[in-house]
Amino acid sequence: MVSHGQPGDPDPAEATLAAFAAQVAHALPGWHVGSATLAREGALDAALAAAGSAPLVYPLFMTEGWFTGDNLRARLATAPDARLLRPLGVSPDLPALAADLLREVLARQGWQAETAQLLIAGHGSGRSPNSARDTRAFAQGLGERLPLAEVRVGFIEEPPFLADAAAGMGTQAICLPFFAARGGHVTGDIPEALDKAGFQGPRLDPIGCAAGVPELVARALESARVAT
Repeated sequence: MVSHGQPGDPDPAEATLAAFAAQVAHALPGWHVGSATLAREGALDAALAAAGSAPLVYPLFMTEGWFTGDNLRARLATAPDARLLRPLGVSPDLPALAADLLREVLARQGWQAETAQLLIAGHGSGRSPNSARDTRAFAQGLGERLPLAEVRVGFIEEPPFLADAAAGMGTQAICLPFFAARGGHVTGDIPEALDKAGFQGPRLDPIGCAAGVPELVARALESARVAT
């Protein structure tokens, strides 16, 4: 399991990823499931060495792009037999998981899906279209599985910016961050933008923190092993 981590303070993200990897390992008896953030120097090489030959590498990222492509492939040079899988955010099972999560939220709020709005808060990028592309693909897949009144997408680093996307949403609105963990963007940038927009609805934890995600990842790893 590989994630980006926090370069300035790698320990918390490293611990969070290790705890997630332990949950995945619980769903995969007999497997070795290690973890490393790219931010901690030497962590990836150590994790690869512990994994043994021909390891599967699962990126706990939300979109495909430079980090999950060129950068991570270059970092895997010490393990040329490693098999790099697609990241969490493009999993075909993730929209259905998110739809189930939102049904639970709607039930708690006493709202009907047909009258509720959803705001998906994504990272975005000013340099590549990949982040927005994969975020919108997730939004479309979710919308196909849950008949909400409206699904909006807003970004931190590109238009439509999150505060603009959130503006004018009604009282039956939910914000779902399209992030893997509760990093700085989730705890700082997203609430700041929602406050600026006067967003009134529930603010959920990132989809990567949903209870069913470790099992989703475990299924992806099992499928990858079978296909090897």
